[in-house]
Amino acid sequence: MLEKEDLEIRPERAEDRALIWEINRLAFSGEAEPNLVDKIRESAGFIPQLSLVAVRQGRIVGHILFSRIEIRVLNRLERSMPALALAPMAVHPDFQNQGIGSALVRRGLELGRDLGHAVVVVVGHPDYYPRFGFTSARAKGLEAPFPVPDEAFLAIDLVPGSLHGVMGTVVYPSAFEEAI
Repeated sequence: MLEKEDLEIRPERAEDRALIWEINRLAFSGEAEPNLVDKIRESAGFIPQLSLVAVRQGRIVGHILFSRIEIRVLNRLERSMPALALAPMAVHPDFQNQGIGSALVRRGLELGRDLGHAVVVVVGHPDYYPRFGFTSARAKGLEAPFPVPDEAFLAIDLVPGSLHGVMGTVVYPSAFEEAI
């Protein structure tokens, strides 16, 4: 397991982008996720402080991205609620299962809360994200804009009670559609 002093988590820098692209390509065995990162960077949803890299012994070994999305609230005319999407999160295959992904998620959630964000949504592995407090997004009153299994559509209130009484559909920016 990873020792805290062995890992630095910091915002990405311009010179990190090629390595971030490659880590996402290797972790996901394709170009959809690295292309998504590039498209989000070009969008209004990009938050530089929430594009984080994990650095171990001077080498970038992981990346996580949180970006702006919204929840279109039902029964409230033209009302939307801001939220964050966690997508994607990647760790270089040589460094997986060492706690690096968990450290990235925890730091990203902490920074998101510190920056004033109240809700994070993820479409991800149902055995992984609940350890951080993610639970069923549908049970919280949210719907996805595309087909996704209940167990993979998850959300967390960074501010307790933020989703209380909210029913709505998560709206992803066009960057998510353009990259895939």
